[in-house]
Amino acid sequence: MSGAGRRQFLAGTAAAAGVAMTGSGSAQAATVADYPLVHHVFFWLKNPDSAEDLEKLLEGIKGLGEIPTVRAVHVGVPASTEARGVVDHSWSASEILYFDDEAGQAAYQVHPLHVAFADMVTPMVDRVVVYDARAAK
Repeated sequence: MSGAGRRQFLAGTAAAAGVAMTGSGSAQAATVADYPLVHHVFFWLKNPDSAEDLEKLLEGIKGLGEIPTVRAVHVGVPASTEARGVVDHSWSASEILYFDDEAGQAAYQVHPLHVAFADMVTPMVDRVVVYDARAAK
């Protein structure tokens, strides 16, 4: 394997393994099941082969955990699972943010860190899909 190919392989492997849980101090003692509102976002990079763009996006997502109403953050990249008709591996990165309630999610939307993140990623992404879900009773 060439040096460039090996670096690309290692970068891809590190990115695939790079799933992180971060958040406020209270998130460390609780489980994500304790937070009934989930904000799940999928990002498609304009340049999906750019390790630099992916790293910038992943670091930006991790930084969202500093917002006080965000209880936990899951940062993900597509898993190397079996290709099946119902599985979409086409996205570049995802975030799952956990909140206590809709008010916490609304506060997150206007928080300066989130606004700066959105401004930073907008030129890099081709598509963004958001799913907000409340735990079923």
